[in-house]
Amino acid sequence: MKEVVTYELARYLASLSFRLGRQIGVLIDRRGAVLQVMAGDAKGIFIPSLEDHPLGRKALRGLRLIHTHLNNDAKLTRDDLTDLALLRFDLVAAIGVREDGQPGALSLAHLSPGGDYSREDEKGTKRHAGQKFEVHDFGDMGRLRFDFREFVSALEGEMARRRLWQQDKRERAILVGVSLRPRGPRAYGKPFLPEYGIEESMDELKELAGSAGVLVLDSVVQRPKEINPKYLMGEGKMKELIIDALDKGATLLIFDQDLSPSQIKAITGLTELKVIDRSQLILDIFARRAGSREGKVQVELAQLKYLLPRLTGKGSAMSRLMGGIGGRGPGETKLEVDRRRVRDRIHFLERQLKALALGRVQRKKRRVGRGMPIVSIVGYTNAGKSTLLNALTGSETATGERMFATLDTASRRLRLPGGWIILTDTVGFIRDLPKDLIAAFKATLEELEDADLLLHLVDVSNPEFTRQMDSVSRILEELGLSSKPRLLVFNKADRITPDEAGALSARFGAVCLSALDPSTFGPLIALLNAAALEREVSPGARPGGVSV
Repeated sequence: MKEVVTYELARYLASLSFRLGRQIGVLIDRRGAVLQVMAGDAKGIFIPSLEDHPLGRKALRGLRLIHTHLNNDAKLTRDDLTDLALLRFDLVAAIGVREDGQPGALSLAHLSPGGDYSREDEKGTKRHAGQKFEVHDFGDMGRLRFDFREFVSALEGEMARRRLWQQDKRERAILVGVSLRPRGPRAYGKPFLPEYGIEESMDELKELAGSAGVLVLDSVVQRPKEINPKYLMGEGKMKELIIDALDKGATLLIFDQDLSPSQIKAITGLTELKVIDRSQLILDIFARRAGSREGKVQVELAQLKYLLPRLTGKGSAMSRLMGGIGGRGPGETKLEVDRRRVRDRIHFLERQLKALALGRVQRKKRRVGRGMPIVSIVGYTNAGKSTLLNALTGSETATGERMFATLDTASRRLRLPGGWIILTDTVGFIRDLPKDLIAAFKATLEELEDADLLLHLVDVSNPEFTRQMDSVSRILEELGLSSKPRLLVFNKADRITPDEAGALSARFGAVCLSALDPSTFGPLIALLNAAALEREVSPGARPGGVSV
């Protein structure tokens, strides 16, 4: 069908609408086939689920919506234009119904390739400022001269040219932060406020997204007067956010705060974009990085426990929740099952973890039997724990300048003048680590209980290092390890000035070094050597230092 709508179809729709006193609508594909017929009321129509015609990688859905307006009023409403932008129709058209039941005036709108526009161009086409669509008004149906096929091909081609990055096969995300917290201490020149501000939290979310292989297109921060229990923000604001995300070509919305099952259901009810939260993003990273059998079991267990209360949708809603970013690991086939089978899988994985724990207990006994002091390196993710382990022991455990580069525990022997010690690398901590993940990894982290000393490594070059230290302390407290002796070590001291390093070292009672420069290891080696000479570390050591 080269026409937007044939006169015969328009006349039939107008006649039917006149007789029923209701708006009548049809959805037509690009071949001209009528796929859906909708009967509404005098004021509007209800568009059914479009899950059989999902959005692909292209900017438009491949469907046009044609519907009637009574009283020969063909003016497109705000709802019409919102549906156009939200559902990515090729085109939306309204046919006015005259008093004799014949088609009269006609208005049509389509998305614009991009950019904001003035009110009217030289041809008289209305271009709404701040909106990415164009509206064309025709006083009479017979005046419509519009080659639809040629038009939609050109429109979609122009949209594709403006999205050169679409050749990138990664997920494309908009990061969303909705909070009552202040923007952040940086905005007020106070770097040591105890609480994360929104800006700092969003920076960390961006790092997490990058670590998960996501292309971040934009970040959006909302500070409402109060949190909307359904959408976090108002429904209108949420629709604006979704439309903007679709305009940018996003495939994913990532929220900085945890979403309840009802919030995920409400937001996914407005869009076909995948919607995940911070916890699900972290779980996805863990699923990518887990290398050992035990690590993979722990991650799958955490994902299933997290997703169990969210397994309430069907069809496209379920597909948006599973698979790809946020659903890696268990996979779609294991997640799109009923609750009973998911619970059975959880029980099976828990039994597997218990069996794997027996082997870990045996290895632990052998280490303890050797009588060597055990020093466990703990710290915020990307603090440089694995790099320090490699530098001290000459090992080659995996490292990377990214969050959660290491998930599996690694133990290496370190020979010191005073004797041997066992140095253990552990998974990095992070603010608001998902509770299900803490529970799943608790068995692995129990090895920290056997440590004679916790080496708390901190990236001192990070502007948020004090809050990261607090996050690590809170997690250690949750694990019942707050009384364990700790040695505070500031890493990446080469990224700050010597004066800053000296002042911070004195202030916090820490040892400063760079894991990339062995010449800075002297003070740390001296303290570790003292631990090797005197196995019993004083339980009275304060968190900022150690007595040996």
